[in-house]
Amino acid sequence: MKLFKQLFKFYINSSIHVGLSCYALVRMTQHMFHISSDKPIADFVFFGTIVGYNFVKYDALARAKKLKMRKELKIIAVFSFFALLLVGFYFFQLQRITQIVAIAFLSITLLYTLPFFPNKKNARNWAGVKIYIVALCWVGVTLALPILNADVSITLDFYLKCIQRFILIFVLVLIFEIIDLANDDPHLQTVPQQIGVRRTKMLGYVLLIIFFGLEFFNSNVNFQFSLLPLLLIFAIAIIIALFLLFANGKRSKYYTSFWVESVPILWWLMVLFL
Repeated sequence: MKLFKQLFKFYINSSIHVGLSCYALVRMTQHMFHISSDKPIADFVFFGTIVGYNFVKYDALARAKKLKMRKELKIIAVFSFFALLLVGFYFFQLQRITQIVAIAFLSITLLYTLPFFPNKKNARNWAGVKIYIVALCWVGVTLALPILNADVSITLDFYLKCIQRFILIFVLVLIFEIIDLANDDPHLQTVPQQIGVRRTKMLGYVLLIIFFGLEFFNSNVNFQFSLLPLLLIFAIAIIIALFLLFANGKRSKYYTSFWVESVPILWWLMVLFL
């Protein structure tokens, strides 16, 4: 049991779980746009997410010398290094345009973490913008990159899926912000800090209705609605709504870092089995 707890803790702390969430959304994009299995882009996103999230989580603490290199963190550092090597390996298997856009999102990640301007905070600490940067990056990495790499034509469906994906990530981050409300710096101006928990939840419910409603405007080649995607979207919206309903500051960190981040994985598994 102790070994299982240690492995689970490493699985979460090393960002493997969030990497799988991104991987699942890439696979969802490929399914939605009928892209034949494109393993390099999916693996690039998986390992890139691990490297990016570990960099964001541990860099600031390491530079401030507030992070002692315990055994687990040393293992995570080594793991992240090998993940970085795999990121480079898969990067050179991507289309040129995909590489360029991927570098653009890497720049946003660096801006999010590192203070580029003297006496200025990094983007992570800019008041009120964190949630938008995170949602934008997830949309770009899990939707735009697979589309570009497969050379799929940009149609109305693409833009609708971008809005849907943005709303999905936005609402998931709202849950994180509610859970972290007591610990977040007031200067961050997160959504719950600005409008309160109750109104944040109401905002989330409205966005989930829009998230589901947009599916009626998505179409396949013959412009005919398919019942199964609608049911899956509805199920995912209900699941997220329940997570949002029961979100509060007393919840364990695993409420978000495992359960909430499992939503994209669950969505992908539902598609695979159904």
